[in-house]
Amino acid sequence: MKLLKISLFCTMTISLLSAPAAAQSAPAKPAVGFEQLKSLAGEWQGKSADGQAVHVLYQIVSGGTALMERLSPAKEPEMMTMYSADGNRVAVTHYCSTNTQPQMKTQPISSPMNEFAFSFVSATNLSGPDSGHMDSLVLVLDDVDHLTQRWTWKQKGQTKIEVFHLTRVTQVL
Repeated sequence: MKLLKISLFCTMTISLLSAPAAAQSAPAKPAVGFEQLKSLAGEWQGKSADGQAVHVLYQIVSGGTALMERLSPAKEPEMMTMYSADGNRVAVTHYCSTNTQPQMKTQPISSPMNEFAFSFVSATNLSGPDSGHMDSLVLVLDDVDHLTQRWTWKQKGQTKIEVFHLTRVTQVL
C-alpha cells in the first residue's frame, strides 16, 4: 500500500510539473493581420507621388515568423522593414537610411482587413523626440496585385508624407 501511495504521489507531481511546460511549448495561434500580410511575399514595382520609380521585395523569413521588406526608392539607399506578429497586433521595425530604427505597431486586429495603420512606439538610435524619423506607416491592400504604402516622416513637429503605389510583379507562394 505504501508503494502505491508513493507511486501515485510521483505520478501526480510529474503531471503537475510538466503541465506548465507543455502549455508554454504549444505554438501560438497565428495573428490574423500578420498572416494576411504574408500574402505580400514577392516582388513589387511602382512609383512615388512625384513619379519616381520604387522597387519593393517582400520575403517570408525566420521560419514564417517574420516578413522582410526591402524598399528601394529611386535616388535613395535601400531600407529594410521587418514585420512580425505581436499577439493580435502586427509590429514593425524600420531600418531607415537615416540610421534610425523606429518601431511601430497596429491596433489589435481580429479579422482580415485591407488597411493596416502602424503607429510609432519607440526608436533606437534617435537623438531626441524632435529628431527626424518615420512616425507612421499605412499599408493599403487595394487588391491582390496592388498595394499603397503611405510613410509619414516627422521632424521638429512637422510631417512629410511619402506615398508609393505598387503593382505586383511576381508572387511567392
